[in-house]
Amino acid sequence: MVMRQARHPLMRVSSAISTAEDFPTRLASVAAEMEATLAAVLPKPEGHQSVIMEAMRYAALGGGKRLRPFLMVETAHMLGYTDKGVYIAAAALECLHVYSLVHDDLPCMDDDDLRRGKPTVHKAYDEALAVLAGDGLLTYSFELLAREEVHPDPNVRLALISGLAKAGGTQGMIGGQVIDISVSESDRDEALITQLQDLKTGALIEYAVTAGATLAGASKDQHTALKNYARDMGLAFQIKDDILDVEGDASIVGKAVGKDENLGKATFVSILGLEGAREKAAKLGDRAKRHLDLFGNTAQTLCDTVDFVLHRTH
Repeated sequence: MVMRQARHPLMRVSSAISTAEDFPTRLASVAAEMEATLAAVLPKPEGHQSVIMEAMRYAALGGGKRLRPFLMVETAHMLGYTDKGVYIAAAALECLHVYSLVHDDLPCMDDDDLRRGKPTVHKAYDEALAVLAGDGLLTYSFELLAREEVHPDPNVRLALISGLAKAGGTQGMIGGQVIDISVSESDRDEALITQLQDLKTGALIEYAVTAGATLAGASKDQHTALKNYARDMGLAFQIKDDILDVEGDASIVGKAVGKDENLGKATFVSILGLEGAREKAAKLGDRAKRHLDLFGNTAQTLCDTVDFVLHRTH
């Protein structure tokens, strides 16, 4: 049994999400809470630099599944930690994730015009402001995690900060992005693409789950099980993204589709075929669920998340 951390007197207790709710309702509930939290904690536009706050808020508010924050919140809740600080920690993660999207969309990277169903930041503003808005969100994520209201124990906050820096850095998301833009398509096989996506996409998903465990004071065995769960689910998530790029509807996905094929990019679909990619994603999903056996019925929401990832349309 995991002992709950002592609450800081200034922390408010968040109501645990009812197990009677179905998965879409729970996902929507956390997304709404995250929208409210981000709206409250993001800098309000003021001063001569107000336009950068506007751009940061434009990028972060009003869209997205909020899957990574959901995973952090649900993992913490599963282990008995329901303090309001988990939402601020999740907001920090979302700020870093959104920064990566803003920069990915730039003409020098993926050159996308649409993100989450609206014009990308460099289209709504300009390229320079998009770069700076991403920079602002990145640095702000660590400012948020340093707040005492995230968790009363400074060692826990330090672990969260260190973990996010690693997940977003050269041994994580940035490292995967570098592989993506520097390794020629002809040199990409399934092993290379798996490594790329473990870093580029999987690292932040893994952080979301393990950070929830850290907030809740999980045991070593629990951490290991959750880390393995997140790795398998993160790879399944990326394979599903590759599938959606082939057969998705841009009006539903919220971004351009068919780009990988048009650019001749090697993906799980191009290497394994559509059916092979679906089979691999399904196997990863089953394995991810088995990692949760340690938690019994309390892990039902995390199991449902795997099904959501495999069957999503956007």
